[in-house]
Amino acid sequence: MMQKICRLILNIAGWKTKVSFDEPTKSVICVAPHTSNWDFPIGKLSYVALGREARFLIKKSWYFFPMNFVFNALGGVPIDRSKKNSVTDQMAEEFNKRTHFHLAITPEGTRSLVEKWKMGFYHIAVKANVPIQLAYIDYKKKELGILDIFYPTGDEIADLAKIQQYYKGINARFPEKYHLSDL
Repeated sequence: MMQKICRLILNIAGWKTKVSFDEPTKSVICVAPHTSNWDFPIGKLSYVALGREARFLIKKSWYFFPMNFVFNALGGVPIDRSKKNSVTDQMAEEFNKRTHFHLAITPEGTRSLVEKWKMGFYHIAVKANVPIQLAYIDYKKKELGILDIFYPTGDEIADLAKIQQYYKGINARFPEKYHLSDL
C-alpha cells in the first residue's frame, strides 16, 4: 500500500524512477548530488516506490522521545559519536548483524558546496564487504535512480574517480553547490 502511495505522489509531482539493477542483499547507497533539503523526502519516496528499504545515519543525540519513533519509522540508524570506535566500525557491525541492510549516505555530507567528497560511504562498504549502489537525483530531468552497482577494489583514489564519472551530467537542485573532484 505504501509503495503505491509513494508512486502516486511521485507521479503527481512529475518524477520518474529509473533502475535496471536488482537490489543486492546488502549495500551502501551513495546518493548524489546532495544540495537541497528536498533530497531526503524525494529520495525516500522513490526508494519506497521501488519497493525497497534504505536506512540512513543520524546522531544518537537526536534519538529522544518522541522523535525516536519518527526516526525509526523513517529508517534512521543512530550513531554514537562518543564511542571510541569509528562510525565505519559501527556500521560494519550493523551490516554483520543483519541479513538484509541498505544504508544511504550522501558523500558530500552537507548541502553546502564541498570541494572533496567524504569517503565514509566507501570505507563502510569496504569494511562491511558490500557493494555500493550509485544513486542519483536529477532535478532537471525530474528523475531518480541507480546508475550502477559498484564493487570497491580497495584503491580509494582510483575507485572514487570511477564513481564520480557516473555522476557527470547529473543536475543538482542547486548546481552552484555541486562539485565533482577534478578528474
